Amino acid sequence: MLQGGIPNNLSNCSELRSILLDQNELVGRIPVELISLSKLVSLNLGRNNLMGNIPPPLGNLSSLVSLYLHYDSFEGSIPDELGQLAKLQNLETYSNKLSANLGLTLPNLKYLYLSENAFTGLIPVSLPNASRLAVISFANNNFSGPMPGNFGRLQDINILFGVGGGDNDLSFLTSLTNCSHLEGLYLYSNRLSGQIPSSIGNITRLVKLYLDGNCLQGSIPLSLGNCRHLETLVLSRNKLNGTIPKEILSFHSLVTLNIDQNSLVGSLPPDVGKLELLQYLFASHNKLMGEIPREINNCLSLEVLNLSNNLFQGAIPLSLSNFKGIKLLDLSHNNLSGHIPEALQKFPFLEYLDLSSNDLEGQIVFKNSSKFSILGNKKLCGGIPQFWLPVCPKNAPKKDGMSISLKVIISIVGAVLGLILLSFLFATVFWVRRKASTRLLPAFFLEGQFLNVSYADLFKATGGFSLDNLIGVGSYGSVYKGLLDHDQTCVAVKVFNLQEHGASRSFMVECEALRNIRHRNLVKIISACSSIDFKGNDFKALEFEYMPNGSLEKWLHPSVHWNQELWSWNLIQRLDIAIDVASALEYLHHHCQISVIHRDLKPSNVLLDDDMCAHVGDFGLARFLSNAATNTSQDQTTFTTQAYPFNPCI
Repeated sequence: MLQGGIPNNLSNCSELRSILLDQNELVGRIPVELISLSKLVSLNLGRNNLMGNIPPPLGNLSSLVSLYLHYDSFEGSIPDELGQLAKLQNLETYSNKLSANLGLTLPNLKYLYLSENAFTGLIPVSLPNASRLAVISFANNNFSGPMPGNFGRLQDINILFGVGGGDNDLSFLTSLTNCSHLEGLYLYSNRLSGQIPSSIGNITRLVKLYLDGNCLQGSIPLSLGNCRHLETLVLSRNKLNGTIPKEILSFHSLVTLNIDQNSLVGSLPPDVGKLELLQYLFASHNKLMGEIPREINNCLSLEVLNLSNNLFQGAIPLSLSNFKGIKLLDLSHNNLSGHIPEALQKFPFLEYLDLSSNDLEGQIVFKNSSKFSILGNKKLCGGIPQFWLPVCPKNAPKKDGMSISLKVIISIVGAVLGLILLSFLFATVFWVRRKASTRLLPAFFLEGQFLNVSYADLFKATGGFSLDNLIGVGSYGSVYKGLLDHDQTCVAVKVFNLQEHGASRSFMVECEALRNIRHRNLVKIISACSSIDFKGNDFKALEFEYMPNGSLEKWLHPSVHWNQELWSWNLIQRLDIAIDVASALEYLHHHCQISVIHRDLKPSNVLLDDDMCAHVGDFGLARFLSNAATNTSQDQTTFTTQAYPFNPCI
């Protein structure tokens, strides 16, 4: 991993054709000396921490084919007078100078990546002068104003990522109908507004179309049916209304269809059965109604089907049993009724099935509670104990003329089998409890004040342990922000990476340390979870009270983009934090039933709440001092070896 600045003496390599310095920790500015590298073909400085002014003469690198300036910290706007190169302020200015004068100074440029920076201003109308451009990426910047309408001049363009900032609608797509090679439009999260124009259907070679995360309104245009090569169509997280046109279900090559989180109404057309290659279908959080069409069983390649949070009614189609490769099936929060097809409970590759909040009835035979969710179906019965469902009622005996002797024989046989089964059940329970006791799991879970949460609860609360919710990474695992469903409690979920040596022991130590300690300056534990994940792997996690102001480490050593309010702290505020930490340590050392030594106290383990009150956390390396150890000044790690009445999460 390279650090520091880009050396000026690179310019001595006059024959240099490629500079590939991406994915490092480079800082500072781009050296002006690079302008002497007249044979340079590729300049890749992406994924660093570069910023500042960019030497304007770099625009004279006429051999340049690839320019990657993405995922850095460049900013600035495009100058009004593109010829006044001496007034360029920063990389964005340079990048857009390239855009504006590209056809003259950079005639060979094909790949232009400016995404994930802080560029501002307008995207120049002269950008299409670079007629050989094949890939352009503007995504996730702060451009303003409308997108230029002359992109049709880019005859070789193949992929377009992002279109900049606000005040944009999709009218510029009309010009793209002349781009005969355009296959990928990635216009997600661009604050686009208005309706999707019907002219989009004229871009007939489209393979991937992403319009998600915008403010698009109106209906889905029927003209999209002209895009016969579409493999991915993502329109989620908009304000689209109307019905699902059957025209978009005629793409025989479609693999992914995502129309989540809109206001679509009507039924799911039976034409969905024509999508024989479809693997991912997301249509949740709409207002779709009617029955789930039986024709969907023709989608034999489906791996994910999410129709949750709609108004679907009727029975679950038996035809869904044809989905032998299904991994995730979510039909929750609808008005489905009737029995659960037994075949749904036996999919070989199923990782998760959610049928909660419907009106389903009858007996269930699910064997693994971590793979299934059936909450909110009041008419279900039976199943394993973890579902907490009532016992199914016995059917009234039929008057079939059965002889008394036969009834007696059947009763005796049934009683014997019942005794055998009961004995086996008791043996199994005894074995499980004995095994649980040997794992030395902590004892506080059944004290009545800790929540009993499942892996599925934590999976849902953290958005599937999404990177968007990742708030920290440590030696033995990662910490995610989550929102528990049952009471909307905001928690920090510490998930242990059990592949790391010592992670399981760290989990045990932290549980033991947190079992009996209570103090205003210690991080409050909400619950703990020791179970298996959807893939059958061991899973261990702790849930703590969420600290919105993060760690002291981030305040002492803020990142470049972070709000550095620390510098406005006065002496009293700083002393308050020091006193909070000292109070926590004084409690741990002198006022616990068994004294605790933290052994890993550092700024990253001091967390700050809404009132900037400090809380000490992370007891994974703690040691406990017994009375004997205290008297002899020798510390030792101790665990209670009794069989705790531990109830693992399910």
